[in-house]
Parts: sequence; C-alpha cells; structure tokens
Amino acid sequence: MLKLIETLRKLDSKAKSVEQVCAIPNANVLNIQLRAGEEVSEHDSDREVLIIVRKGKVRFTVEGTPVTVSEENILQMAPNEKHSLFAETDSDICVLQITP
Repeated sequence: MLKLIETLRKLDSKAKSVEQVCAIPNANVLNIQLRAGEEVSEHDSDREVLIIVRKGKVRFTVEGTPVTVSEENILQMAPNEKHSLFAETDSDICVLQITP
C-alpha cells in the first residue's frame, strides 16, 4: 500500500510543533518542528527511536551525554533512554519510534 504522508511547514504559523503523522502496528512516526532556541524537556520512549533531522541542527542530551544531530547523521536510541533536545537552528525532525 502506497501512502504519501505530508509534513507541512508549521513554523510560519506557530512556534514548536510536535505531531504524530503516521502509526502502523510496529512504529509511530512523529514530525517535530522547532525554532532556534526552542527545546523539548527530558522524556523517554518504550520503543527503539531513530532521529532524522531533515533540516537544521539539534543538540540532544541522551542519558546526560550531549550529541549534535544534523542532516549529516542519524541518532539511534534504545528503549527507555532519557533524552531532551534543543534546537540550535530552526529545525525539522522526523522521529521513528519502533517496537523492538
């Protein structure tokens, strides 16, 4: 089944945007859009998580360790790893939460 999922730019009309754009039995897909300087406080997921930055640069702190994620890399986190994020620039992020 082919399905094209739109992730429209939300930052023109509001600040921080976090929304689920797709759910299938073994995964959720989220789109997070942040303006420079915005953050998401510490939290975790009971699923494996892949972070794909489509635009911008985001500093994640994972279990106390800071790491910068950009268009040039992908961040992988294990279930239940506590993490927070801070947008160093305007950012558009795709989050895949995958059931192990």
